[in-house]
Amino acid sequence: MKLLALDTATEACSAALWVDGAVLERYELAPRRHAALILPMLDAVLAEAGLTIAQLDAIAVGRGPGAFTGLRIAISIAQGIAFAADLPVAPISTLAALALRAARDSGRSHIATALDARMGEVYWGVYRTADGAVDLLGEECCCSPAAVAAPPGDWFGVGSGWLTYAETLSQSLTVSGWQGDRYPRAGDVARLAADPDRRSAWVTAEQALPVYLRNQVVRKPAPPSR
Repeated sequence: MKLLALDTATEACSAALWVDGAVLERYELAPRRHAALILPMLDAVLAEAGLTIAQLDAIAVGRGPGAFTGLRIAISIAQGIAFAADLPVAPISTLAALALRAARDSGRSHIATALDARMGEVYWGVYRTADGAVDLLGEECCCSPAAVAAPPGDWFGVGSGWLTYAETLSQSLTVSGWQGDRYPRAGDVARLAADPDRRSAWVTAEQALPVYLRNQVVRKPAPPSR
């Protein structure tokens, strides 16, 4: 199987290619430069593997949650490539991708992900991982750090939300450690998309949509002054 993956949901920008279990990746922590970087990154991993879009089986994309502008960039590019090449799209949770990387790096199986959602909130999800599989426990949500929840257990925290709200988050669950300077990566988006159990979640290009979690995506403008 050959999958081209991208993620621009956070401050990080990355592209990856999965080829029968091997992963090629480009990654850069580059806030506000996603639009300029992502297409050259995609071209670079394809060129390194000597492949063309026509040889791919699907496009994998980090579908959120994350920054609104970043998600729109990733989804629009994934849709454009998929439409042009008549390929399916594998939308992958950015929190699940973050959990997969954290489990591999830390050796832990219970991962509590928190991305800073601004406005005093976090994007939150808790996962059980084993043998490269990531299972969501409960639901992903956007909420106050004081409102997060997790099943009983020993948790390892990961994501930018822990940098900002570690003390508050730790009051709601047992945490034996955390890493705040971690972001979703396209390589992990590709690894999750390649899981045979996730094939049923592949969609057509027009069905690939961002997941914001926050109900009010755009603030209403202030009324004009009189």
